Amino acid sequence: MSAGLIPTNPADLMVIRNVTPNVTTFSVPFSRFGKLSIGGRGTLVRLTSGALAVFSPVALTEATKTRVAEQGGRVGYIVALDFEHHIFISEWAKQYPDAKIIGPEGLPEKRATQTKDPKIDDNKFSVVFTKNGKRDIKISDEFDADFDYEYVDGHANKELVFNYRPDKTLIEADLLFNLPATEQYSKVPASQRPSGFLNKLFQGVQHTYGDATWPKRIIWHGAKDRNSMNDSLRVINKWDFSTIIPCHGDVLEGNGKEIFQKMFQWNLEGKK
Repeated sequence: MSAGLIPTNPADLMVIRNVTPNVTTFSVPFSRFGKLSIGGRGTLVRLTSGALAVFSPVALTEATKTRVAEQGGRVGYIVALDFEHHIFISEWAKQYPDAKIIGPEGLPEKRATQTKDPKIDDNKFSVVFTKNGKRDIKISDEFDADFDYEYVDGHANKELVFNYRPDKTLIEADLLFNLPATEQYSKVPASQRPSGFLNKLFQGVQHTYGDATWPKRIIWHGAKDRNSMNDSLRVINKWDFSTIIPCHGDVLEGNGKEIFQKMFQWNLEGKK
């Protein structure tokens, strides 16, 4: 059940900030198994048309709704960035019923089976990305005017990655972690944060600093279909971006493209 994954007081723990005037992040604490502090993050983008798109939405608090209203209030797109980041889709869809719901293949069917979870309704998806013909799938003219996007079907979690071209901002879920999740845990008392050996070990293989050899190994060996994933990463590498907003860990501002090329070096070049 999703209740075990969600803080009971998200409004008190959420950090809301503008990465750019058009891009807002909602950062919250999130732990796996109660032991691994990986953090969670939703991202709101104001398109040049004035419509709003939310990626991997987190809890819809009063402060969240206020920020949406400040950005124009017209939520046109609700995007599940992968097979796992979907818990709050129904909450947002109920509040903004005109929004198109977007996600990867298999997710609508997965959600349809989770009938006992009060957070999840059997919502209709407007756009579902599939491996076959994935680059022929389009979202809408106003959306496509601002975004590059790629379905990384070779990733185990079926990742959707978006680049908001006006602000050179890449938005992703589990493609790349940037731990520790400093911003996401900044409102959590130190005594209540996960700690211990397992947490330190996990952060040691999900960071972006230094040579990052172990994180590169996790990326390389964790691919479901390495050839397809490498192909997708080469497509993404051609995009013009300088900031990366991950769901897990701190935002990479200014040096995002360099970090991307370092972390995915083996995939981009073809590891021997």
